[in-house]
Amino acid sequence: MINVSARPSNFTFDPHCTALVIIDMQRDFLEPGGFGSALSNDVLPLQAIVPAVQRLLSLARRYSLTVVHTRESHSPDLSDCPAVKLEHGLPGLRIGDPGPMGRILVRGEPGNQLIEQLTPLHSEWVIDKPGKGMFFATEVHERLIGAGITHLIFAGVTTEVCVQTSMREANDRGYRNLLIEDATQSYFPDFKRATIDMITAQGGIVGRVAQLAELEHSLNTRSPL
Repeated sequence: MINVSARPSNFTFDPHCTALVIIDMQRDFLEPGGFGSALSNDVLPLQAIVPAVQRLLSLARRYSLTVVHTRESHSPDLSDCPAVKLEHGLPGLRIGDPGPMGRILVRGEPGNQLIEQLTPLHSEWVIDKPGKGMFFATEVHERLIGAGITHLIFAGVTTEVCVQTSMREANDRGYRNLLIEDATQSYFPDFKRATIDMITAQGGIVGRVAQLAELEHSLNTRSPL
């Protein structure tokens, strides 16, 4: 068992029963000229976490954790996109509209691809999710159960939307969650801080939060309980 110093209390896990979940590190959200910047967001804060996510991914591979990459995406015919989501936003900047990197949030389009620095290995899972959360309208829960996964370590973007939604969904399904604070980010720093406060409130109502260095230390020393 690995024991990680975390807030509000330590996170203990068995690597064989743990998956790293990297949420939505897509070109459209992180790169200049993508959908995120077209909405007048500053993508630099999101780009700044890429080295930390790379370190985290390398750590997971070194210790043979299951690795799950997610993409927020929809089928080309948009049949999996509900009207409330399809109609959201300004005309020309809605899901399925032509964007700077192809049709916005549509599978197979250039902007919907994961960034090159985090290219998945063939053995790693890539989950296309039509919602904010990783469990909605996907088979990831069944796959995790089949793989014996009980604990999830989260990274990715954005902290307050797809990361938090996925963590709350996971908590409702009985998974124990750890968020790596310096491997997640929002376009809005205040939203990230507020989300971390919500996750750790009331004794860790959604999960635990740790710095990457704390996880690295615990794995590299394989500290016993």
